[in-house]
Amino acid sequence: MHTDGHDLRHHGDSEVRDDGAALVDLAVNVRADTPPDWLRETIAASLVGLAAYPDGRAARAAVAARHGLPAERVLLTAGAAEAFVLLARALKVRRPVVVHPQFTEPEAALRDAGHTVDRVLLREEDGFRLDPAAVPEDADLVVIGNPTNPTSVLHPAAAIARLARPGRTLVVDEAFMDAVPGEREALAGRTDVPGLVVLRSLTKTWGLAGLRIGYVLASPETMGELERAQPLWPVSTPALAAAEACVSPRALAEAAHAAHRVATERAHLVAGLARFAAAGVRVAEPAEGPFVLVRLPGAAAVRRHLRDLGFAVRRGDTFPGLGEEWLRLAVRDRGTVNSFLRALDRAMTLTRP
Repeated sequence: MHTDGHDLRHHGDSEVRDDGAALVDLAVNVRADTPPDWLRETIAASLVGLAAYPDGRAARAAVAARHGLPAERVLLTAGAAEAFVLLARALKVRRPVVVHPQFTEPEAALRDAGHTVDRVLLREEDGFRLDPAAVPEDADLVVIGNPTNPTSVLHPAAAIARLARPGRTLVVDEAFMDAVPGEREALAGRTDVPGLVVLRSLTKTWGLAGLRIGYVLASPETMGELERAQPLWPVSTPALAAAEACVSPRALAEAAHAAHRVATERAHLVAGLARFAAAGVRVAEPAEGPFVLVRLPGAAAVRRHLRDLGFAVRRGDTFPGLGEEWLRLAVRDRGTVNSFLRALDRAMTLTRP
């Protein structure tokens, strides 16, 4: 889907398909070396129950307990992406607004459902930070990511909460919040913000993109509307087993440890990129997610040279509000980052006239 020159259906996995399958992947925001062995074993053990229809009650209760909510405020979905489709199809809205740059699937889903979508474009000179006053007062659906993909900005929870209004649905995509140490600025679990809908994904931190599992947190009234739009048995038995396992105390402790490790590895990546400042490389800071957004001269050519050198990175020009001078880089371990930085130096040298 192309709008204003932006391919809303281009995602990071496009960079590592077919001829990109052998590349070192800095394009997809899934934590490396996942899923862990214990999670694979849990999923494998669930396969003995495949003859029965999926029963999501235990997983739903586990997710609810993880956020201190009653089960009727939880809806399990086939990844967070399904939730965007359900919201677009189920909610009767007149003026939906998507805050960009951000994950493009919410806007694509709204357009597919026949909605006319307005955009609020956050600006580089403001650090891509949210100004609640920029959102039209009559918007009855507002979508924002936190931390935002691809900018890696973590907006203050208080600023996002100021977007809430009577008669407005406020959708906050927290797919990467568990990669933030302490999950600070999270709105998941809040019941005091009117119209709040929080989306969470379990595919990023746990390496389950191929299994498809996520969930929605919202009022029982909103849940009723979404459930009516959702097909029967939308989440498979293995995905339900994964959901229950990924919100266990053991898993939460492991995710918290991983979030601190990601922060350390991100700092190493940002410091390495700073060495290219004289060549015009700029990082959108402060970065708080498991990825960084980078602006650099000749980014499209640099990206092509990086592929020739064995590295896949995410182009930025498919995000509304960004142009072809932007790239998104997933945070990886120190050794991978060091190899990438050497390749970047070479790619930029090849790009210079």
